[in-house]
Amino acid sequence: MAKKIAILVRDRQGEGLRMGVGAMLADDLITVFVMDRKVEETDDNMMNLETMNDMDIKTYTNFKGNENIEYISTEEIAQKLLEFDLILPY
Repeated sequence: MAKKIAILVRDRQGEGLRMGVGAMLADDLITVFVMDRKVEETDDNMMNLETMNDMDIKTYTNFKGNENIEYISTEEIAQKLLEFDLILPY
């Protein structure tokens, strides 16, 4: 049975975004939340975001400056987190 896994990306953006891509290989339902700041526009981060988009991994942010990531409030993120089996902070 597939687990619902939330990945909270905050301080270690590169690792968190890479984990979002890697976790999809386990056939679990992955959702990535980019928290509190703009995604650093490194080649790796941009490639990982593009890959997650291509693979239909849901990606949300509470920072309005993150283009191409759906904005939702911190309160909405807190509500969504109640639905997950596992939450991984980065």
